[in-house]
Amino acid sequence: MRILGLDLGERRVGVAVSDSLGLTAQPVGTLEITGDRDLLARIGALVREHEISRVVVGLPLNQDGSEGPRATRVLDLAGRIGATLGLPVETVDERFSSIEATRVLRDAPRKVRRQKGSVDRIAAAIILQNYLDADSR
Repeated sequence: MRILGLDLGERRVGVAVSDSLGLTAQPVGTLEITGDRDLLARIGALVREHEISRVVVGLPLNQDGSEGPRATRVLDLAGRIGATLGLPVETVDERFSSIEATRVLRDAPRKVRRQKGSVDRIAAAIILQNYLDADSR
């Protein structure tokens, strides 16, 4: 079974999926969302489409590692995702995922860099890959 990685934003959500062995993460898209109900429905569709067994969500901690308002919102959403889908949901520190995604995109073809949501889906893949790498130890 595969693992779904999410970079939850206010309007966009980056999405990545692991391979079936749980070794690598691939960005699969960006969701433009209109609210929590829409988000939960679209994540449910992704879970069914990709046969997901676990969800990993990036947790936006403050630079000092503390939880701020954004982290509180993400933790609430992560709990609702788990309750709605009946799947385990884990959070991963995402403090530097967007910065790393921006660096990755610098080397990408211009067409990819200009696509709306590129940073979000690459950040989701980085979050998921960090989880997979930590889990394999």
